Amino acid sequence: MVAEVIIDISHKNLDHTFSYRIPERLKADVQVGSKVEIPFGKGDKIRTGYVVELDEEVKKENASYTLKEIAGIVPKSVSAEENLVALADFIHRRYGSTMINALKTVLPVKKASNKKVRQMIVSDVPEITIRQGIQIAEGKKQRAKVRLLEELLRSNRLSYSLVTGKLNVSSSTIKSLEKDGFLSIEVMQSSDTPFAFRKEEDAIPTLSDEQRTVVESIEADRKVHPFGEYYIYGITGSGKTEVYMRLIENCLNEGKQAILLIPEIALTYQNLMRFYRRFGNKVAVVHSKLTDSEKFEQFEKAKSGEISIMIGPRSALFTPFPNLGMVIIDEEHESSYKSETMPKYHAREVAAELCRLSLSSLVMGSATPSLESFSRIQKGEIKCFKLNKRLTGGELPSVHIVDMKEELQSGNRTVFSAKLATLMQDRLEKGEQTMLFLNRRGYAGSILCRDCGEVIKCPHCDISLSEHRGGVLMCHYCGYMTDMVKKCPKCGSAKVAGFRAGTEQIEEEIRKRFPQAVVLRMDADTTKKAEDYEAILSRFASREADILLGTQMIVKGHDFPGVTLMGILLADTSLSHNDYRAAERTFQLLTQAAGRAGRASSGGETVIQTYQPEHYAIVHAANQDYEGFYKEEIEYRDFMEYPPCGHMLCVQFFGPDWNRLSRLSLGLTKEVSELFTEDAPKQIGPGKAALGKKNDIYRQVVYYKHHSTEPLTKIKDFMEERIQTLSLNREQLQFDFDPMNTF
Repeated sequence: MVAEVIIDISHKNLDHTFSYRIPERLKADVQVGSKVEIPFGKGDKIRTGYVVELDEEVKKENASYTLKEIAGIVPKSVSAEENLVALADFIHRRYGSTMINALKTVLPVKKASNKKVRQMIVSDVPEITIRQGIQIAEGKKQRAKVRLLEELLRSNRLSYSLVTGKLNVSSSTIKSLEKDGFLSIEVMQSSDTPFAFRKEEDAIPTLSDEQRTVVESIEADRKVHPFGEYYIYGITGSGKTEVYMRLIENCLNEGKQAILLIPEIALTYQNLMRFYRRFGNKVAVVHSKLTDSEKFEQFEKAKSGEISIMIGPRSALFTPFPNLGMVIIDEEHESSYKSETMPKYHAREVAAELCRLSLSSLVMGSATPSLESFSRIQKGEIKCFKLNKRLTGGELPSVHIVDMKEELQSGNRTVFSAKLATLMQDRLEKGEQTMLFLNRRGYAGSILCRDCGEVIKCPHCDISLSEHRGGVLMCHYCGYMTDMVKKCPKCGSAKVAGFRAGTEQIEEEIRKRFPQAVVLRMDADTTKKAEDYEAILSRFASREADILLGTQMIVKGHDFPGVTLMGILLADTSLSHNDYRAAERTFQLLTQAAGRAGRASSGGETVIQTYQPEHYAIVHAANQDYEGFYKEEIEYRDFMEYPPCGHMLCVQFFGPDWNRLSRLSLGLTKEVSELFTEDAPKQIGPGKAALGKKNDIYRQVVYYKHHSTEPLTKIKDFMEERIQTLSLNREQLQFDFDPMNTF
């Protein structure tokens, strides 16, 4: 037996594993993740390393060498590194990636970096002076100044980058306040605490009876079961975040650490400050905008015990805490928890494995659980706790379903139903805010010929072009742009046009119909830079606009007390997607969107405009009835053997030559069919992927379905081994278990 060992556990050393023989006396004990002692270098100095792979025989490149032997195993004390290596092995086996890629996913990149400095905004002026400044700024309608001064009432030291990036305050505004004597700019080491608060802490809110029951029940169970899975199933506005904070607080009191996963889009200034105010410098945050060296610095702090709470998207899961006590996954249903690049792991499954390895608790929460999780709740595999009441005392919004077919029959050809238009006018007159959710993007949908039906597509990607302002057609995959087509390239007809139902066109209609309204639009085109997203949210939260129009990003957990009306346009668009999760996604989106209205005690209304008012996803979303939706959807999944009632393996083939790719996919799938004599997985394909070409690379796909994962893993293992023996010309394979999207 031969072990592949890495000496230093970081990305930069992963291409330099070393092979060691496993002596007979250690064969039973050495496993992937083991911390071992090895003779290293010319002097055979004993060093420690981690076993990342086991082989039955010496690799060919080492065949001519006499391998050294492992000297021993470090006395067992499971470290963060050992757990991460074992976790990488789980990802490697479960999701079909190389061990090296799995290790690169879970381990931080070790990069030497000069000690960075951070600019700080510091205010030493009395609170009364700041309040006077707020009054003056409000009188001049200087909203950005008001936002910053209000924050300086709470915190007299603020991170400059956080203020400009997430609070949407420009450098010129900061300089103006500095000139007026309200603040000064200081420079500090990046490792220093980024905040200082005027008060020791904000008053900790009293838990409701429901919240207290959840916290006490989970804590009682944790004392009996070191590893447990719990679900907080709570309606929007029911106070899940405060429950998380109490659980984290209890975890820290035990001398342990906690990881909180939230979708990146929910990493807002307000969310982060809640945790900073409660836990101070024990909190750290990772996100996609950090450099490798900054992430490594954060992970080193976790390893050394400088911090105890890590907040971030799915990559935060790999924080090397020495004594992890809890992992919390907020908005567990979010598709962003599934990686779309190899290895295509799901954070929910990997978190469960991490908690098993570290004997810690996994807590998940959502108003609309994924079917996978709710199915396990029904089976008793996850303990579930409900929060049925809004903390504000307000009720869920009253919901109106409008059949747009009837609107057309009555002569209304605008995007706004009579009901929605009336309610929008009412909100404007009352000085209340409205949110409009559209699950579309751009100025138009697909551009097609009305005579022959030809769709105008990107020459590099198998996807239709979308029309934007100025008569420009754009591909939203590769960025290809061209002028609007005047004649159909297939039949020559001049009847070429697009279905104009994008956010830009709706924004124009709002301005025409409600000229007095201040409108903000949030979609992929208006949030190209990181700060754009926060800028729009900050302006809307500060009541600088009456109407916020946007795509999915506006319904992700934001809390705007001034919003009393939510309009959902083209609610059934997502039902037409060629995806077995379409109904689930539609239900989740509509439920989350409806929950944005009436967050304050005044209540609110939601209007769902649809061409399919009878569809069960829409009916149950209007009633906020998750259980009703689950019962209908799970029957469909069971009949079709889709997850969670069965399992799927998606195999994607990529290559620059369609014919070679076809021969490869057909040949491999034929060989796979010969692996099984009975109980073979059902095969769908191979065939052209939904996006058949992207950036001049063709795509084919095949699906396998089975009630068990073992046969699917067998297929994955076979294909991985088989392609090593083939002469490929840039062809590649990717594997995706229980895919979140069909391809």
